[in-house]
Amino acid sequence: MSKRDPQILVADVRLAIEKIERYLTGLNHDQFLADDLRKDAVARNLEIIGEAVRQMPEGFRQAHADVPWQQIAGLRNRIVHDYFGLDWEIIWHVTQTELAVLKAQLPKDPLVVGSGEFRYRVAVDWPHWPDDWNMIEVVGVATDSQDRAFVLSRGEHPVTVFDREGRFLSSWGEGLFLRPHGITVAPDDTVFCTDDFGHTVRQFTTDGKLLMTLGTHGQPSDTGATSIDYRTIRHAGPPFHFPTNVALAPSGELFISDGYGNARIHKFTAEGRLLHSWGEPGTGPGQFQIPHGIAIDRQGTVYVADRENSRLQLFSPDGDFLTEWPDIARPCEVAIDNDGRVFVAEVGYRAGMWPGTIPPHLNATGGRVSIFDSRGQLLARWGGGDSPCAPGDFFAPHDIWFDSRGDLYVSEVVRAASGNVKPPVGDYHTLQKFERLPS
Repeated sequence: MSKRDPQILVADVRLAIEKIERYLTGLNHDQFLADDLRKDAVARNLEIIGEAVRQMPEGFRQAHADVPWQQIAGLRNRIVHDYFGLDWEIIWHVTQTELAVLKAQLPKDPLVVGSGEFRYRVAVDWPHWPDDWNMIEVVGVATDSQDRAFVLSRGEHPVTVFDREGRFLSSWGEGLFLRPHGITVAPDDTVFCTDDFGHTVRQFTTDGKLLMTLGTHGQPSDTGATSIDYRTIRHAGPPFHFPTNVALAPSGELFISDGYGNARIHKFTAEGRLLHSWGEPGTGPGQFQIPHGIAIDRQGTVYVADRENSRLQLFSPDGDFLTEWPDIARPCEVAIDNDGRVFVAEVGYRAGMWPGTIPPHLNATGGRVSIFDSRGQLLARWGGGDSPCAPGDFFAPHDIWFDSRGDLYVSEVVRAASGNVKPPVGDYHTLQKFERLPS
């Protein structure tokens, strides 16, 4: 039997107890004994409790010696014996009183999100910002080969570097950007940053030395757009007009999504020579309404987060349309791991809506994270924006990245998605880390 994370085992015990409580609530003795389905369900969950406790590592039990592990493990024998042979009042007392007490004595369950193979513990205290820093909002995050996290924010220190435990290492980029928008770390550990209001993409070393600039700072290309509102675009144009994000192909070529004031994907050589552009405003295949995020898989397929069309579009490296994935709610960014799993940060329909637009239906989702396989089949999803200030939920996801251990990082534009002001109520997080749990 493979070892499992003890915190997951604790979560299994707690969930099984809660299920038993639900099965027994509201039933009298005769109703319950006549209900074979509920009896079987209770028995299965008692088995889950016993098995989970039997798998609990001895060191973990000793570290939490105040928890009556043997009492929990013996629940099935005691309750099943009582359950089939004794008075209902005894059973009711055990299940409604004793189980609740045992549940309260369990070690605190860390918040776990996701499902199946993709379960994550929310690292609620990550990262540790320097005192008195105001990052305003975090627009992007990426990790290098050492799992250092490069955090791009709209505060006074645009690029902040943390180790994987969240300890502050350094910062750079002060005074360089009109409005930081996206960040990507290349396989060679160089750092690409998009400046949407500056209409440029820059390449840096990890300590902030400028290596290359694409575009002319402060000069947008001609697309007929009169503002950052994508609906003012009149035609597609050359690079750049409010560029959004960068992706690197296995061959080293650069693909840049462009963006709010354009409707275009631009392909460059690694040295910065423009090779090809494709896309135009619209809703059809190969057309975009804010190409906001971009990623490339190991086969060279280009994934574009077509935000206001609520879809991912897939293209060949030369821009030929392949297919689209529609089970998406206004995607802001996409990331792809070495196994072809596709991670999507979706801003949803409860924040950052353009004036005059409305959600597709009354209960449309808020911000969330979705994970798909390479064929577009959903593997895991969490969030939704019902509790946007709660750890593990979201207000306005804007970027997503993962490190070498599979931990996820999600940034949120809490001000830009709220009319460029701080939301009036609540303590909104703007960067969350999700630590991958073993399956």
